[in-house]
Amino acid sequence: MSAARFSPVDERAANRSVSFSLLLISLLSGALAVAGFAPFYLWPLPILSLVVLFGLFTRTASARTAFLIGLAWGLGFFLTGVSWVYVSLSVYGGMPMVLAALATFLFCGLLALFPALVGALQARWRVSSTLRLLVLIPLGWSVAEWVRGWIFTGFPWLAIGYSQVPASPLAGYAPLVGVYGVSFLLALTAALLAWGVSLRGKPAQLIWVGVVVLALGIGGQALRGIDWTTPDGTPTSVALLQGNIPQDMKWLPEKIHSTLEIYARMAAASPAKLIVLPETALPLFESNLPDFYRDGLVTLGQKNGGDILTGLPTGSVNGKYYNSVLSLGSAPSQHYHKVHLVPFGEYIPLKAVWGWVIQVLHIPLSDFARGDRNQTPLAIGGQRVAANICYEDVFGEEIIRQLPAASVLVNVSNLAWFGDSFAPWQHAQISQMRALETGRMMLRATNTGLTAIINAKGQILASLPPFTSGSLTGSIQGYAGSTPYVRWGNAPVLVLWGVLGIGLLLIGLKRRP
Repeated sequence: MSAARFSPVDERAANRSVSFSLLLISLLSGALAVAGFAPFYLWPLPILSLVVLFGLFTRTASARTAFLIGLAWGLGFFLTGVSWVYVSLSVYGGMPMVLAALATFLFCGLLALFPALVGALQARWRVSSTLRLLVLIPLGWSVAEWVRGWIFTGFPWLAIGYSQVPASPLAGYAPLVGVYGVSFLLALTAALLAWGVSLRGKPAQLIWVGVVVLALGIGGQALRGIDWTTPDGTPTSVALLQGNIPQDMKWLPEKIHSTLEIYARMAAASPAKLIVLPETALPLFESNLPDFYRDGLVTLGQKNGGDILTGLPTGSVNGKYYNSVLSLGSAPSQHYHKVHLVPFGEYIPLKAVWGWVIQVLHIPLSDFARGDRNQTPLAIGGQRVAANICYEDVFGEEIIRQLPAASVLVNVSNLAWFGDSFAPWQHAQISQMRALETGRMMLRATNTGLTAIINAKGQILASLPPFTSGSLTGSIQGYAGSTPYVRWGNAPVLVLWGVLGIGLLLIGLKRRP
């Protein structure tokens, strides 16, 4: 029998079939990686997901195909992981469903460009296949995450390194190199495993792959046992109040009085030295806060020998106003004003172009002013508190500005905007990374969840169930000293990336015809 022959049309159809299969595998592996993050915490899955992705990258020499593979992975990852954007836009932002769905898809598509560009870049770079897999791809991946963390004010949500907190051995590297360093080590581990899969019949090289992966795991596990900071002072009793005020009722004038009553009653029931209320827990300007109410909170804080820290807007609606926290009690009143604002949620960039968004998104107080980036810790409740508001604790390099002076971290948030989604859990995991990076306990007081007390090892000691009203009580220990990450931030990782990048560039130039 004669050998079968394919016509050009048949061959193109076969190629399309193969490409579709690769894209589908990439899409599904991207979606699977989300299970590595909270609330599932299945930390090996992101590593396995990148093994698949990096393996697909190396199967093609086409930059276009590699770009599409990366794009498919990114769409699977972000559409699954940040689908809560739709809830914020449609359910609470008032945007029509179709428009909200389109906006969410476009946003996730924009984020998916980062892994897509990594795929295209590695395919075009003139280095050996081994260097491409073991150096170029992990480097490109982690640099892309870092760029995503600051470009256009930054969206570092779901940086792959967060998936390793708190249980993975790679989490041990967080106090040294931060989340982006952990992302690099995770990508390197995935690249080594992908390389190992390709080494059939080469036992000596397979042994080396196993040795390096094992060394990374053992090294990280050993680092987890190091106490980078030391206890400072006596423990402080705390109460974190979760009011569970529905977002669609929070700013209604007729509901303000009942909201104030809820938090006053919850605070009065606690003997804690430090009582923390969520972001904008008091839904009116500080200047409009009734004197009797303010005086009552001051008296309560003094009675407990400490302070109450509450979120509320400050300033004037006719002038500059801030998303702030205010302390009331034994110490003189102090403020922290939010620095890193959310575009379109808390301020409108390029108002001449985007001012119409205010009319579409019914978000109260959507044009805050930025606070001073060099604010000092609040001396309250027997601690030196590095306050941060909601989205701010996503930026580790900004959190360390108040360290090592601060003894404890406090995040106040209102995640009611995102409903019953992954967002509150993912945000709590981000706070776990900040605690681990800084060697400090982290307190999280939220309106609807996830309110939690996190220790200096990034472990959640106690939390309240989401969408319940309650007070989370416990004891916190302040810490002094600096982790390597507090001292140097992202600088060591950036230097390493620079050295690797220059080396790859020189090798690539030598290989040019």
